[in-house]
Amino acid sequence: MDITYFEIPVTIKQLISAEQAYHYRVVPVEIQGEDLILKSDYEDVEELQQELTIVLDRDIKIESVATKALDSCLSVNFRKVSTKQTENFSFQEDFLKKLITSAQDYGSSDIHIEPLEKEARIRFRLDGKLKTQFTIKKEEYPQLVNQIKIQSGLDIAQKRISQDGRISFRLDQYDFDIRVSSMPTLHGEKMVLRLLSRNTSSIALDDLGFTQNELKEYREAIKNSQGIILISGPTGSGKTTTLYGTLKELNKETSNILTIEDPIEYTLEGINQVQLKEDIGFNFPKALRTFLRQDPDIIMVGEIRDNDTASMAIKAALTGHLVLSTIHTNSAWGTVSRLIDMEVPSYLLASTLCISIAQRLVRKLCLHCKEKKVVDSSDFPMDFEIPEDLKETYKAKGCNHCYHTGFTGRKAIYELLPITKQLEKEIKQNSLEIDQYIRTHDILTLKDNALRLVQEGVTSVSEIYPILISN
Repeated sequence: MDITYFEIPVTIKQLISAEQAYHYRVVPVEIQGEDLILKSDYEDVEELQQELTIVLDRDIKIESVATKALDSCLSVNFRKVSTKQTENFSFQEDFLKKLITSAQDYGSSDIHIEPLEKEARIRFRLDGKLKTQFTIKKEEYPQLVNQIKIQSGLDIAQKRISQDGRISFRLDQYDFDIRVSSMPTLHGEKMVLRLLSRNTSSIALDDLGFTQNELKEYREAIKNSQGIILISGPTGSGKTTTLYGTLKELNKETSNILTIEDPIEYTLEGINQVQLKEDIGFNFPKALRTFLRQDPDIIMVGEIRDNDTASMAIKAALTGHLVLSTIHTNSAWGTVSRLIDMEVPSYLLASTLCISIAQRLVRKLCLHCKEKKVVDSSDFPMDFEIPEDLKETYKAKGCNHCYHTGFTGRKAIYELLPITKQLEKEIKQNSLEIDQYIRTHDILTLKDNALRLVQEGVTSVSEIYPILISN
């Protein structure tokens, strides 16, 4: 069996931990009868077989394999972690604890726990993509769900409606919150756990992905003492991280900063953060009304979802406060039309909006294995006008450094639209077509910045394809 790029089935892979795989230089490949078959480049196979039989408490058979092939198979199937990994992931009482610490070690943002017809699978979201990490027996699944429900304060007897809860996780060096969501499906309740880090040390505007000119424009906008700053984009595009980076920069002893969030994803020292509680009627509009009686300088609203929240945000900006928030639109200018659709008077919007920003996240190509290729029109959307100076691009390949995904990490791209006097006039007149304005003022759109990253070799055409086809 050539195991160079062999992807081990999850049911086999979870029989050993990543730490064991790298420590003993073994990969499990199959089960023959009662024997677990391992591949290894270890010289003394008999000694290793005896030790692993004790460690794994099962019959082991080890077959030799070339070092290069083993290294590739290890990187494809097991991620190295910075802390000691858990033992075997068979179901047990502390399975949930081990599951969460494993997800944190891997750098996962979400854990998906899903019942299927004959088993249940557990997937981690890594760099924006879901990957199956473990499977558990269907009969053991309800016990895991109940563990999660008890720790997050959910009703274990209620299985027919969706529920939301929260877990405060503290263990050794770990200290973070987890947002829990349950939802009834055909084969049982699906659970999604979002890991919310309390560490903001790595969040800084300089490191998020702004170009130098964009960062300069954005910093000018957030110096305003009043008005609205809006960041748009789909779920998972990094909007909240940009907001937290902004608040971190604005956080001064002389300012009273209030936030209303759902959920509170990071803890910022010196800022008054409030958790939304819809079940008792404490929603965004009600929180904003309370905030205006708290002598605020800066207000952050997690998301503008409806006309009541939009109207209260406008009112806060009109009465001398700087308001930061997010909204779901496809472009920076699309935010304007969205707010007008929410029945925000165009003359009030024109006088309060300071800057509108759209953003996306794209995966970065692995520096160790990316491959150069000649531009091929078939890689781009139909009728897309490929820039004349774009002759070569890079594509993902995969190596041991990137676990054979071809990508390592993500980077934000932005579209900034400062609201000038001319744009104020356009907004007041409900003129929602500003393509000519964008061209004449050299404003870089999301497509422009996405193509720039392709030209610089940071990402691939396939990664920015959804941005190129968007309106």
